[in-house]
Amino acid sequence: MTDFQKILQESLIWTEGLAAIISLIYYNRSNKDRYWKYFSIYLIIMFLSEAIGKWGHLFIEYDKPKFFNYFVIPIEFLFFYWLYAAKSLGRPKLFYTLSLLYLLSFLPSEIFFTTKKIIFSFNYTFGCLMLMVLVIMEYYKQINSAEILNFSKNKMFYINLGVTLFYIGTLPFWTFFSLLAKYKELWDMYFNYFLISGITMYLLFSISFIWGKRSSS
Repeated sequence: MTDFQKILQESLIWTEGLAAIISLIYYNRSNKDRYWKYFSIYLIIMFLSEAIGKWGHLFIEYDKPKFFNYFVIPIEFLFFYWLYAAKSLGRPKLFYTLSLLYLLSFLPSEIFFTTKKIIFSFNYTFGCLMLMVLVIMEYYKQINSAEILNFSKNKMFYINLGVTLFYIGTLPFWTFFSLLAKYKELWDMYFNYFLISGITMYLLFSISFIWGKRSSS
C-alpha cells in the first residue's frame, strides 16, 4: 500500500466517524420522518464496525473476512434496500423481495466460490446490481418530482449520489478483484477510487443531515 493510500484509508474511517457524529447532532431534529434516526444508527454501526476492523485485533482475536462478509456488508445492503425501497420509494414488498434474493445469494457463494476472500465477489456484485436498480429508480423519482428545484434540501439526493459514487462506481473493482490484482497499476487506480469515493460518500451523508434536514424524500 502506498503512502497516499494509507492517508486515504485513515481519512476514510475518520470521515465515517464525522458522519456518525453529525447524524447524532441532528438526531432529534427530524420530527416529520422518524425513520431518519435509523440512518443515524446505521452510520454509528458502520463507524464502529470499521473501527473494529482496524483496531479490533489489538484487543480480541476474530475472523475479519467473516465479520465483514456475514455482518457488516449484509447490514449495508439490507439497510439501503429498506431505505430506498420501503421508505423513499414506498414499496415495502420490493424491499422484502430484494432482501430475500440477496440473502439467498450467499448459497452459491458458499457452494461454488471460495469463502476466504476479504469480500465475496459474487455476493457483493449481486447485492450491488440490485442496489443499482434502486438507485436508478430513485433518480427517476427525483427527476419527475415537483421538488426537483429544491433538490439541495432533499436528503435522498445526497445519499443517492454518495451510493452511486461508492457502491456502483466500485462495482467493477470488487467484481474483478482477483483479475485486477494481477495488474498493479490498474488495481492501484481502482483502489484509490474506492477510498476517495468512500470518503466522498460519507461527506455527502453528513451534508444530507445539514443541508437536507428540512426534507425527507
